[in-house]
Amino acid sequence: MIDIDKLNEAQLIDLNHRVVTRLRFLREMRAHAHMLDFSIGQKVSFQPDGHPVLNGIISKYNRKTVTVITDNGQQWNVSPHYLRKAESSSASMVDGANAVSISGR
Repeated sequence: MIDIDKLNEAQLIDLNHRVVTRLRFLREMRAHAHMLDFSIGQKVSFQPDGHPVLNGIISKYNRKTVTVITDNGQQWNVSPHYLRKAESSSASMVDGANAVSISGR
């Protein structure tokens, strides 16, 4: 146990920085653990606030999020916590509807 009543201002500031750093690390580890449930190229769905459910494909892992290219070509950086595995339609796999054109590359 740490008796914070005995700490001076500089020690409290240092303790605060250490706590914040540790909390960030734990949050990133949880995000990373959720990322392991998904793979690049996997079809997922998510629902941003104020929007209908969006479907897309994971294109990239980031530090805290994954990049999802939606079916209409938009790019979203989404916390893996909000992702759900989308129901894959065998018909869309056959006709190539999952391909997304990205211009400028």
